[in-house]
Amino acid sequence: MRQLRTAGEPGVNAAEKIALLQAEVERVIRGKPESVRLAIVTLLAGGHLLVEDVPGVGKTTLAHALARALDCSFQRIQFTSDLLPSDVIGLSIYDQNSSRFEWRPGPIFANVILADEINRTTPKTQSALLEAMAEHHVTVEGVTHGLPQPFMVMATQNPIEHHGTYPLPESQLDRFMLRLRIGYPGATDEKQMLRDREHAEPLDDVEPVMSGEEVSELQQSVGDVTVDDAIVDYLMRIVAATRNSDMLDLGVSPRGTLALFRAAQALALVEERTYCIPDDIKRLVVPVFAHRLTVSSRYSSAMRRSEEAEAVLNEILKTVSVPL
Repeated sequence: MRQLRTAGEPGVNAAEKIALLQAEVERVIRGKPESVRLAIVTLLAGGHLLVEDVPGVGKTTLAHALARALDCSFQRIQFTSDLLPSDVIGLSIYDQNSSRFEWRPGPIFANVILADEINRTTPKTQSALLEAMAEHHVTVEGVTHGLPQPFMVMATQNPIEHHGTYPLPESQLDRFMLRLRIGYPGATDEKQMLRDREHAEPLDDVEPVMSGEEVSELQQSVGDVTVDDAIVDYLMRIVAATRNSDMLDLGVSPRGTLALFRAAQALALVEERTYCIPDDIKRLVVPVFAHRLTVSSRYSSAMRRSEEAEAVLNEILKTVSVPL
């Protein structure tokens, strides 16, 4: 396992740093180790995370906890119906003293962005994130401005059935590497959550355990994880099944294929392996693919749209042969 180094410090095992990061976030997000792990997988894979769930289950808290556990710049953008694109990416303002336009960067210029309740703003403002998420830069009035590295958007959204929400367009959903749901905690974990907050807010005690430089090094390490041809063929059979399914109007895009490949490498690294296994693919298919699919109206049911896509993917996983 690669050693991480910072100025004046000896190498630190990458697995130890990842474990410290997960433990620090789990001090706040009780009883949801898989959600925390997938958030870290997204970070190390260089992707963006969409957390969709009902209000009050910890979507924003997860984003805050992960951001605070990283020694990186952080900005929260509260998406509302009157938010403008310039409120996100910035704008040029005319300075009378210098008789020239000066660039004023928006909150998007940070390492970690919390796009809170992203589907409560208009599609025009949502689209302001597209270039930033895909290219890691923004272009304003013909001038391109690079974003700091590493760069990650963690967006939260309420289910589209809730009042006052705008569905995210497919082009934007495709920019998110993973989508996850946190869900309600178990009774024991919820009781512990109450005790944790009896005298203080656990978020206030979260300490940075990983620098931006270390995050960048780990992101480079992800590319060193071996993926056997049999694993790649398995991934491609799943992708083909989504594109050929009568139950789906829209299958997985090539960007989705790349996202699953990269996420599987990151998951292997998080679990202290230098190689991927078939279970990495199976475990990530739903969080990586479900939000990219459009279920045919002929097969619509009483389930939410996202749950329908997950059901189709689970059926596909049962039919696609797993490499031995």
